[in-house]
Amino acid sequence: MDWPTWDQAAVTAGICALAFLALRRMRPSRLRSVMMPTTLELTLMSSLYSIWRLARVLPLERNKGAIERARSIDRLQHTLHFPTELSLQHLALRQEWLGRFLNVFYAVAHVPVLIMFMVWLFVRHREDYPHWRNGLAWMTAFCVLIRFVRVAPPRFLPDLGYIDLASKYGLSVYGPVGTGVSDQFAAMPSIHVGWAAVVSFGIVATSKSRWRWLFLLHLIVTMLAVSATGNHWWLDGFVAIALLGIGLLIDTGVRRLFKGRLAVVDEGDADYSLEPGSADDVAFEPA
Repeated sequence: MDWPTWDQAAVTAGICALAFLALRRMRPSRLRSVMMPTTLELTLMSSLYSIWRLARVLPLERNKGAIERARSIDRLQHTLHFPTELSLQHLALRQEWLGRFLNVFYAVAHVPVLIMFMVWLFVRHREDYPHWRNGLAWMTAFCVLIRFVRVAPPRFLPDLGYIDLASKYGLSVYGPVGTGVSDQFAAMPSIHVGWAAVVSFGIVATSKSRWRWLFLLHLIVTMLAVSATGNHWWLDGFVAIALLGIGLLIDTGVRRLFKGRLAVVDEGDADYSLEPGSADDVAFEPA
């Protein structure tokens, strides 16, 4: 399954940027007021996607230390008494419908659901959109940086009993190492789980519907899918969620900083008002 490449996303960003600049030269109209922020956001999101995809084709050593780090994560999870991913994978193998569902979910759900969430947020909750967009951008940037530390997924450890679920049920997003949609030795952290956390937590935080809590299921099912398919360790998902939290905190801190600076500027402007006793403070008293 092929997602847009980095150069396709870059071309899209360029076209949207040109459209934005053209709209700026138009006379004010309803179309202009709607399309200007839309083309600006498409430019930004396409650029970020292009950078994320471009990072995958950087000339990195594809396997050095990846297997050893995977074994270290497995030992750490046992020390922390985490439930083993292997038991979940065995359940998916025993229940064929479950295995097929989780395999398809892993392959196709994360990008379309994220896009639908961002469109919904942009249209329905514009005031909250920048916060979650920036949190998404920070989290994805952290994931791109951490991927330089190579970590293999569980399916590369058949001696521990793991298999690639897609090899049994098909619809694999990976081919030989170095091919496919994603980097196979960049299991830590899980971008699938990180993006699912953006969707689930974003809906819970911004929606007023009493049904919003049901959307936490998207994050839960994603966690189950990435583990059952043998594509991620539990820690991969937990680290991605933590990185999202850090990204949102950074955005909140930056916003408060700029808000504080704007308040100082406003106070500085107020200093130009007349002060009692100044030369311009004329007192009118009866002679």
